This record gives sequence, C-alpha cells and structure tokens, in this order.
Amino acid sequence: MNAVVAAVGIMLILSLCRVHVVVALIAGAMAGGLIGGLGIDGSLAAFNKGLGGGATVALSYALLGAFAVAIGKSGLAHALADKALALVGKQDIKGAGAVKWMLITLLLAVAVSSQNILPIHIAFIPLLVPPLLYVLSRMKIDRRLIACVLAFGLITPYMFLPVGFGNIFLNEILLANVAKSGVDVAGIKVTQAMFIPAMGMLTGLMIAFYSYRKPREYDLTRVEQVDKPTTTYSPLTLLVAAIAVAVAFVIQLWLDSMILGALAGFVIFSVSGVVRWREADDLFTDGMKMMAMIGFIMIAAAGFAEVMRETGEVKLLVDASAGWIGNSKAIGALMMLLVGLLVTIGIGSSFSTVPIIAAIFVPLGVELGFSPLAIVSLVGTAGALGDGGSPASDSTLGPTAGLNADGQHNHIWDTVVPTFLHYNLPLLAFGWLAAMTL
Repeated sequence: MNAVVAAVGIMLILSLCRVHVVVALIAGAMAGGLIGGLGIDGSLAAFNKGLGGGATVALSYALLGAFAVAIGKSGLAHALADKALALVGKQDIKGAGAVKWMLITLLLAVAVSSQNILPIHIAFIPLLVPPLLYVLSRMKIDRRLIACVLAFGLITPYMFLPVGFGNIFLNEILLANVAKSGVDVAGIKVTQAMFIPAMGMLTGLMIAFYSYRKPREYDLTRVEQVDKPTTTYSPLTLLVAAIAVAVAFVIQLWLDSMILGALAGFVIFSVSGVVRWREADDLFTDGMKMMAMIGFIMIAAAGFAEVMRETGEVKLLVDASAGWIGNSKAIGALMMLLVGLLVTIGIGSSFSTVPIIAAIFVPLGVELGFSPLAIVSLVGTAGALGDGGSPASDSTLGPTAGLNADGQHNHIWDTVVPTFLHYNLPLLAFGWLAAMTL
C-alpha cells in the first residue's frame, strides 16, 4: 500500500474515532514512515525535522491569541454581542430571523475580509465568536452552519481573489510553480481559471444553509459560564481597542510579521491601562492557551508533511494515477483532483500542497492536452481541495476554536465532517468541470 494513502487513512480514521488530532497525526506519520521504508529512526528524524516548519505559524497564533484576549478585555466584541442580544430580545419571531441573518452575514463578511482587507486570517475567530455564542445559542442557530460559513470565508477568497493571502496563493505559489514546471502563464487571468471552482464553494455554502436550517439546542448555562456578554466597556476602551487593532494591522503589513503586529497591539493595551500591568501575564497566558491547540496541531501537521515528503511516495502515488489515466482527459482530471484532496487533507495546508503536486501534475496535464488555463485551474483546485475537511487545517481549527469555547462543538463531527461534505464534494465536481471546459 502507498505510504501516503496509509498515513492519511490512519490519521482520518483515528480522528473520526475521536482520538485527538495531534495523536492521530503522529500515529499516521509513524505508520506512513514505516510503510515507506524509513524505519522508526528515519520516521522520527523526518518528523522532528518538519516540526520546525510549523513553529513560526504556531508562535504567531499564540501571540494573536494573547492579542485577542486583550481586545476582549476592552469590550469591543462584547459591545457587538450586547447589541445583538438587545435586538434579539426586542424582536418577534420574524424579526429574530432578520437578526439571525445579520449575524451570519457579519461573520461571513469578517471571514472574507480577514484574507485580504485586514489579513489576520483566523485570529478574529476567538475574538469575535465566543462573545456571540450566547446570542447564537439563544436563537438556536446550528453551529455547524457557522463553521461552514467561516470556512467559506477563510478559503474562497484566497483561491479566487488575488489580493492579501490570495495574492500569495494565486500569484506567488500557484502561477509561479506552474511556470516553473514548464507552462507559459503569461496573459493567464488567474481569476478566470479559478472562477468555476469558486462557484463550487459557493454552491456548497448554499447547500449548508439548507442542511443546517433546523434549530439546534445548546445548554445556555454552559455558554454563560464561559463568556457572558456583560463585560464592562466604555468609549475609551473601545477607542484604545480600535487604535491597537489599527497599529497591529499596519505593522503586520509593513513588516510582514503577524508576531510583531500582535505584540505591538498587546503593548498598546498594556500602556493604555485597558490591560493592567499586574494582569498582563495572566491575560497573555490565557491567550496563548486559547490558541495552543491550533499551534500544536499545525506543528504536528508540519512533521507529518515532512515524513510524507521523505518517503518519496507522493510522486509514486501520482505516477500510479498516471498509469490509470491512460489518454483520458476526463479520468486524468478526476485523478489529479483526488490526489490533491488526499495530500491536502494529510498536510492541512493548500499553500504547502501546490509546490508538491505542481511539478508532477503540470507535465502530466500538458501530455494529456489540457490548455494552460485548465492546468492552472486543475493545480489550484487540487491544492485547495481538502483545506475544508482536514482535521489539521487552520480553516477548520479556527472555527472550532471559537465555536467550542463552551465545550459544545466537536472539532471532527461539527466542523471537519460538515466542511468536507459541503465543500470538497462540490469542489471536486466544479474543478473537474473547469478542467474539461477551459
């Protein structure tokens, strides 16, 4: 059996059996390494080598968590939650429906903006979502729907809009690697290449609205124990929060460092007095705890990815797929997308998947007669497949970090499985359609 298939399969099975994702990743990596001929020592060496690749991202998220706790201390998110709760209390059933859609639209807009206008990625989720849990629970909104909404906003912008994180994914990674592999991408409009796959994501979101339309009960007592929307705030604290957020954004864009941006924002809160000096250590620790799970999972995922690379069986998997394809463009497109789905689910990062598969998929696409536009669409879609639905992806870890603040939202069954079903399946279909028509 191919080591990559075995490793990803073991990791997914353990995760579905509610084994912690970090344990599942380690077990899958070790099994894949052994099957791939690395042995115990080789597998451990490769895993340890890969851990460093996730350290920067993990530290960034830890500091962003501390920054988010400081913003929460200012009352910015609670001010929004209080306003929403007041609206719910005043509205009849019909009016409450309007508030529900207002909240969902707000979360979707912020998620989309976090990829381009204010490129902070998932850092807004532990800041904004926990204070809204009481309102969402009062309205009996299924959190699986919110997970799908957030995942759509985290994934679709970078795979379609060439700004912010999208500029990195589409121009610096996708087009660059396709060109490096021998295809002339001059004159190719990357938004045209990814338009049909993006419509697949939109279709999945529409289906999610139908799938999770029914009310779902949550224990309000547990929500109140975690984060009551009654934090004290004032115009001054809200102003300081706005300044801190603006400074953090500017520094992040200027120095291209989430770490320094979050640190600067936290310092502003401390200097202003919103966070008292004697409270700073506790708040910093609380913030790092809040994001610690995401950080450790991403570090483990980096180790997992390195073991898969060291086995060399990603190429064997693609070569085997090429053998099944023959000269059929239809089968070729489907096999390439399925391999991309498998690799991304294991690694947990679309950005890391594209360089791995482009070197092999691009020559194969040329041989099968796909146009340059279709090849760009195939590689981009194959890379994005699996981001939603991977237990180790920040696009699933982020929503869980916010929605499970009260312990009533399971990472695998309430985030990973819903996003896999509603995004990967439509993306497979629409990605295949794009490859055959472009």
